[in-house]
Amino acid sequence: MRIFVAGATGAIGRPLLTQLRGLGHDVVALTRSPEKAQTLVEQGVEPVIADVFDADAVKAAVIRAQPEVVIEQLTSLPKTFTAESMSAAATLNIRIRLAGGANVLAAAQAAGVRRYLRQSVAFYGVPGTGLADEETPLAFGSSPRVAADVRTITEIERRLQENPNLEGIVLRYGFFYGPGTWFAPDGDVAEQVRQQQYPIVGNGEGIWSWLHIEDAASATVAAVEQGNPGIYLITDDRPLEVRVWLSAFAQWLNAPPPPQVSVEEALRSSGADAVYYGTQMRGASNAKAKRELGFQPRPLEWLVGTAVPHAS
Repeated sequence: MRIFVAGATGAIGRPLLTQLRGLGHDVVALTRSPEKAQTLVEQGVEPVIADVFDADAVKAAVIRAQPEVVIEQLTSLPKTFTAESMSAAATLNIRIRLAGGANVLAAAQAAGVRRYLRQSVAFYGVPGTGLADEETPLAFGSSPRVAADVRTITEIERRLQENPNLEGIVLRYGFFYGPGTWFAPDGDVAEQVRQQQYPIVGNGEGIWSWLHIEDAASATVAAVEQGNPGIYLITDDRPLEVRVWLSAFAQWLNAPPPPQVSVEEALRSSGADAVYYGTQMRGASNAKAKRELGFQPRPLEWLVGTAVPHAS
């Protein structure tokens, strides 16, 4: 199958290209960097150099490639996971998702692409009891930045799902961990934990749903080959409260136990986002992905062999 990937040089792009090539797919990848183009060639991938904000160039690239499937993984996230860095990156990240994504989507339609996959996120289900599923409304009112993210996600998902000419698949990924992510041993959050700069907020009851970067890639490949149009939550089997996963993460890193701060302290020092992620976030169910895609995620690596119960 001939597949066009936009956002191929990010954390998920690298394992995704490897898995697609390993299964014999013919892969074309979009980049704006000649240096990254050479890296793609070394991976056996055909590079296309174009700026995702240049609609005409993107359209020409996709038409020239003539793919059956487009996978859009466009994001622009910082190397550090802090309130300041995320706020600074927000404008470009929203622009690349909305404007850049619109250009890729329009190009795919012009090229007669059959199937289109789009990256989204699994951790914005409206707070409540139990795990969120694909039908759970999204959390618009939790904090200004979360609300902005949710508006962006809602728009990019709507554009794809309402397009009658494409088999649109939305992949809502959990929090990435593994090589090249914030939560790798050499990643930014790991360093913050070692420096006791990543606290448990309040009671630490925010529930996180995790996803190894390689499992994100394998789920994406499965969706390319056998997914039905619609939304899939792509997460592991073990949604966990912050107080559980963060304490275990620190222990795994041989770091000191994380400090604990009150909600009021977190609001003053880090803002409403920190309170949402730390105390309000709702876990996600991967039941549909397991049922329809045969998805089998690995256990969270810093909890292997522990007896920590599942959140619910």
